[in-house]
Amino acid sequence: MRILPAEEEEALSEALRILSEGGVLGFPTETFYGLAVDPFNPRAIERLYQMKRRLREKPVLLLIGDPEEVKLLAEEIPPVAEALMERFWPGPLTLVFRARAEVPSWLTAETGTVALRVSSHPLARELPRLFRGPITGTSANLSEEPPARTAEEVAHYFPEIDLVLDGGPCPGERPSTLVSVVSEKVELLRPGAVPWEKIEEVLNLFS
Repeated sequence: MRILPAEEEEALSEALRILSEGGVLGFPTETFYGLAVDPFNPRAIERLYQMKRRLREKPVLLLIGDPEEVKLLAEEIPPVAEALMERFWPGPLTLVFRARAEVPSWLTAETGTVALRVSSHPLARELPRLFRGPITGTSANLSEEPPARTAEEVAHYFPEIDLVLDGGPCPGERPSTLVSVVSEKVELLRPGAVPWEKIEEVLNLFS
């Protein structure tokens, strides 16, 4: 396990190497530290679940570098979802879409849905861009434990992790707000950093 300052020249290239080789990376976001693996590598996903002691029926959210990438993973993008993306991305809003048929079942946890976000943290947005594909963005914690706010906390939880990019302390107040746009009725799945009242302002335009 290594901890590298995120601003170091070798940090990003080392992070991309680890992702491409199926490793696990800790990195800061605008909420908490996250754990990144290549979501299309089943062994990397399996290792991620084992490290977090996470139930397999809980899917893992993905970070993408650009809203345009949603169409590669989602079966459809309802107009209300486009409005929410326009208003709150990049930012701490995770949207749950109906997954395209080709999205692997190990990513959807057999739910048929996929959770996506464009982070407002510069590093968390740059990583999927440079990786040229989505990365996992699940919080860096053991299941049922508080998410890590610092690189040191990530290392404490996961001594077996391959690399942690140290970007300083994260705000660590609330996780991303989780909203389903699978059906015509938009549903709040988890309260978070984007207040529901702000989301309702967008929804009211469609009522």
